[in-house]
Amino acid sequence: MNNEIYSNPLCERYSSKEMMYNFSPDKKFSTWRKLWIALAEAEKELGLDITDEQIEEMKKNILNIDYDLAAKKEKEFRHDVMAHVHTFGTQVPIAMPIIHLGATSAYVGDNTDLIQIKDGLALVKAKLVNIMNNLAKFALENKNVPTLGFTHFQAAQLTTVGKRATLWLQSLLLDFEELEFREKTLRFRGVKGTTGTQASFRDLFNGNFDKVEKLDEMVSNKMGFDKKFGVTGQTYDRKIDSEIMNLLANIAQSAHKFTNDLRLLQHLKEIEEPFEKNQIGSSAMAYKRNPMRSERISSLAKFVISLQQSTAMTAATQWFERTLDDSANKRLALPQAFLAVDAILIIWNNIMEGLVVYEKIINKHIMAELPFMATEYVIMECVKAGGDRQELHERIRLHSMEASKQVKIEGKENDLIDRIIADDYFKLDKEKLLSLLNPKNFIGFAAEQTEKFVNNEIKPIVEKYKDLLGIDSDLRV
Repeated sequence: MNNEIYSNPLCERYSSKEMMYNFSPDKKFSTWRKLWIALAEAEKELGLDITDEQIEEMKKNILNIDYDLAAKKEKEFRHDVMAHVHTFGTQVPIAMPIIHLGATSAYVGDNTDLIQIKDGLALVKAKLVNIMNNLAKFALENKNVPTLGFTHFQAAQLTTVGKRATLWLQSLLLDFEELEFREKTLRFRGVKGTTGTQASFRDLFNGNFDKVEKLDEMVSNKMGFDKKFGVTGQTYDRKIDSEIMNLLANIAQSAHKFTNDLRLLQHLKEIEEPFEKNQIGSSAMAYKRNPMRSERISSLAKFVISLQQSTAMTAATQWFERTLDDSANKRLALPQAFLAVDAILIIWNNIMEGLVVYEKIINKHIMAELPFMATEYVIMECVKAGGDRQELHERIRLHSMEASKQVKIEGKENDLIDRIIADDYFKLDKEKLLSLLNPKNFIGFAAEQTEKFVNNEIKPIVEKYKDLLGIDSDLRV
């Protein structure tokens, strides 16, 4: 490690080896060579004068990349693709005449970008499946555990810990469906030529359009794509980058929402992210248990969301068949967004593997608010016994104001129920009234909804992709 130059924290601290490899020089330039081989193979199969020996020599040197020579050539040519054409040709001189035959720079550059997107989505998918699986387990385990619902972060009707987890899952489900759509519809640029007209290939194949179209199809299939663009300029439509970035930003939004909720719940001491034996929360305040995992997700998520505008602006400002003002941006935006989302999902899964629920604290908070929520039931019971609904409502309103004063001004417990019991107008049996205060009477169909949602929406996905379960979610720092 060279400590005299900037190093990207996404690589130093956060992302997985798999995702870092996906955007590494080795992956990029070996894919360029695979594309040159696929092109040569298809051209040979369609009748061009290319030998098996040339192709075999190219295959032997896919990973034998002389980066020093490539850097020297790029400085000389000011052109990265031609630098690597000459580097490859120097290593396999027999194939030099046919490397990159008929192609333009975007043939290797753009097609490699699409391959990296495709492989990056597969890595993201695996992590999403694991998080959804762990969230589903958590939801089912806690489907019957009542908790305060919040609107405006003010206590509202009860829900359950498990039902709330389904809201996090629902967001991820939308992201997952979008990811599968992007995977299904992702197209290969293929073999289109300098401005997309395939003019160079028209010359190579003596004007045979069918053969050129076949070449396009064959190369796309050889590189693992069953769909390709019907038309392009020099580059594939940059809206693809913007759409993929929108997906990554959507995942980041879901993760950020989860961490907002978890950080608030940790402040309430109701649910807590993992805290390791030797972990230090603060250099000054030794007692602290800061939600550092959630905060890290939040920080990375903001970065990913901020990149949405970058790819959108690039797509919007391309000129005609292509301009090069996308190039430097593309080297930065999408790779870093994938690396950041990869890190987000690793941390999220790590949290889910050690999330702690403190049911007694949750119940304490419920019981501080439940008397107010039970008043509707009190009114209904008293009306059944012959009471006047409007008079009951007014008396409860007054008692509620006094109980609220006890809590907020005096710092005492909520005594609303005691006040109602002491009011002879209500004529309520104390035991019956206290029995109404069971939190499970106030959770509606939260448990049933949780079970139905997980079984119908999440489990089929987990079962379909069960081979992806079991990823490493250990944090590097």
